[in-house]
Amino acid sequence: MGLYTKLPASIHEVDVIIAGGGLAGCVVAGRLAEADPTLSILVIEQGPNSYEAPEVVQPALYPRNLFPTSKYTLFWQGNEAAQLANRKPIVPSGGTLGGGSAINWMVYTRAQRSDFDSWGAKEWSADELYPFLNKFETYHGQGEKEHHGSSGPINISKGTHTCKVAEDDFINVADQLGYSELKDLQNLDANNGTERWMKYIGPDGRRQDSAHRFLHPKLQDANRYPNLHVLCEKQVIRVLFDDEKKAVGVEYQTNPKFLPNPEFMTAKQTPRTIRAKKMVVLSAGANATPLILERSGIGNSEILERAGVPVVEDLPGVGHDYQDHHLTLYAYRTCLAPSDTINGFADGRFDPKEAVKAGHKLLGTNAMDASGKFRPTEEDVAALGPEFQKAWERDFKNAPDRPLMIIALYLSYYGDHSTLPDDAEYVSMANWTAYPYSRGHIHITGPSLSDNVDFDVGWLKDENDIDVKKHIWAYKLQREMWRRMSIFRGELASSHPRFPAGSKAAVIEKSDGPVAEGMKRIEYSQEDDKAIEQKIREIVSTTWHSLGTCKMAPREKKGVVDASLSVHGLTGLKLADLSVPPENVGANTGNTAFVIGEKAADIFIRELGLGESRAKL
Repeated sequence: MGLYTKLPASIHEVDVIIAGGGLAGCVVAGRLAEADPTLSILVIEQGPNSYEAPEVVQPALYPRNLFPTSKYTLFWQGNEAAQLANRKPIVPSGGTLGGGSAINWMVYTRAQRSDFDSWGAKEWSADELYPFLNKFETYHGQGEKEHHGSSGPINISKGTHTCKVAEDDFINVADQLGYSELKDLQNLDANNGTERWMKYIGPDGRRQDSAHRFLHPKLQDANRYPNLHVLCEKQVIRVLFDDEKKAVGVEYQTNPKFLPNPEFMTAKQTPRTIRAKKMVVLSAGANATPLILERSGIGNSEILERAGVPVVEDLPGVGHDYQDHHLTLYAYRTCLAPSDTINGFADGRFDPKEAVKAGHKLLGTNAMDASGKFRPTEEDVAALGPEFQKAWERDFKNAPDRPLMIIALYLSYYGDHSTLPDDAEYVSMANWTAYPYSRGHIHITGPSLSDNVDFDVGWLKDENDIDVKKHIWAYKLQREMWRRMSIFRGELASSHPRFPAGSKAAVIEKSDGPVAEGMKRIEYSQEDDKAIEQKIREIVSTTWHSLGTCKMAPREKKGVVDASLSVHGLTGLKLADLSVPPENVGANTGNTAFVIGEKAADIFIRELGLGESRAKL
């Protein structure tokens, strides 16, 4: 098959180079190959081949990708941030074929209609993207069938295991608090309710990542797809241009992770080049794509000059306006059995190899069976203060499809299991901001891959602390939900705020069951709110949803690409990943990356004259 760690000598030029074998890159490569098997395509991926890797294909093992020793994950070190309790946050991203879809939490959520429409790009409205939303999926759920695909390569199902008692608990207590269960929360319009969540897991229990579904089957069918090539363990340094500013190839090197004595061997490396006759596509993700552009001389001229990189095209939007969904996790003690959660794979009680050998059904879950998109009541909004109310009325009140927060139940504890106070099953509740106001940036500081990256995640830096107030509201809501669940047996104190002595909101570490039905809501004082805010600043983290660093917009609005995904001022260079959305989405971003991949492939196929590939409704 055409999968290498060293290119054959016969391959020195191809038609299309795809720099980055992430989620969208695999979709683009697969669709281009389908459109014309004679088109020569080279995907260059900095990470390893992930084919049949247990941590990738077995859903319940995904927490292993959070460990710094993971072969399949990149860990981006952020700058020290005063507003984050002086932490240096770390943002993981996909570091293998399939990108984020190979390591993420496999949550199937779609953006809202107003999200796509807010991009303001020709042929990128929600109605125009709907065919591409359906094209890649085969939906096995109970939602509204008319809104989903039935013949795509990506299976959407509940997997092979559901903890029904926990799922029912989440749905029922949310309903008690005013958030109803909806038949289909992923039809682009539904909002402010809950759903029995679907997953990027097939009915057979296998992860549905883009490499295994779009790329590997073609690589194993060399007779039909002889011109599809994948080069792993190689980092793209920069894009090469001719005198007319046309992209004509890339320069790359071996990733030091895959070298003995990396520092010494890297110093000895001579960068290699590969030419592209027709097109270069950057699909390295929202963190890496702007860095490749900047090393290529494309970006803010002041930043490039400081980094010692000759300017090819002055585009101040490159690396600007970094966005993420801000996550907080809180842990709860439950009466669940070990077979209800995936904790056993993290703390050593379950042997993954034996589980795989036995085909254990628990492997086929991401431990997230229920979630919801939530908006506050008018009373809640008023209680959060005049600045919050002003922001709400401007951006949310008249956009009923926009959730303020997404709250999800995960039957897993994401922490040090050795520090837990007893043998009960502890699990997590995740709160994350759908549309953060905070912005950051990511830039090079020098021309080499070994130079430090200037990465400001920007979390909680918005004016008037609106993003913090969103999390305060969500903390109180999810805690009310948990105390009413039948599985509730207490709160893990170390994961909750340090409330002052005598607080009515004090942590309940152990309980015989849920609070009494009809009990009044927890009362919080101003001091309690300060304690919640402090905890948020200490623990707020990434959802792995980096986005928006090379946005699709006019260059005068700090745009980097146009609606055809062409980089402003250049020819032959396209972007196709989560760096291009100009505005965020009220959903896990994996779905949006799939849509971008499908839409990008359609654009490229037409421009290359390979035929009309537009998806059908």
